[in-house]
Amino acid sequence: MDDGTADKAKGRIKRAAGDLAGDDDLRREGKVDQAAGSAKEKVGDAADKVKDALSGDRDADAER
Repeated sequence: MDDGTADKAKGRIKRAAGDLAGDDDLRREGKVDQAAGSAKEKVGDAADKVKDALSGDRDADAER
């Protein structure tokens, strides 16, 4: 499980615990964790695309 997925899961758990306990602070922490997880996933996806593009360029250079 990558960091983004873990943060999103942690956020969901905190939000659920906050709902059960009636704790607004815990609910907010959960929302922040979920947002951080989503951001990490997007950054990771973008990094993967850049790596793929760069490796594709290297492969094309090697064929020449």
